[in-house]
Amino acid sequence: MKKLILIPIFLLVLVVSSCDTSGSSWSTSDPATLINTAKQGTWRISNYNHSGINETSTFTGYNFTFPVSNVLSVTNGTNTYSGTWSVIEDVSEANPSGLKFNITFDNPTEFAQLSKGWVVASYNGSTIYLLDGSGSDVLVFTKN
Repeated sequence: MKKLILIPIFLLVLVVSSCDTSGSSWSTSDPATLINTAKQGTWRISNYNHSGINETSTFTGYNFTFPVSNVLSVTNGTNTYSGTWSVIEDVSEANPSGLKFNITFDNPTEFAQLSKGWVVASYNGSTIYLLDGSGSDVLVFTKN
């Protein structure tokens, strides 16, 4: 009976370990790659889901820039807000990408709710997909 149980477990391990993980997302725990990606051009929030509620429209029309100085700038042409940003290496079981994207805003309230250390789920030259540590929030930046 033990052999019958071990065979499916062995097959599952074999299949999972042989999966092709290549794709359009870069999987590196080197912060410099993501930092260089974020610094390129302006970005918009294409998806923000906060505790199961889609709040993307709160940020419609705002463009985000991530300059070298780590001062995050957001503007919609009328209003401009500043915050800070950084990307750090954070390898843990809860963070398989090994990267954390930190955002901090003091105000206004709708931007302050973006303030946290986001787990980098994936990224490429046009999209940065972030999750909060609990998995209840999703933040996606898309390059303009």
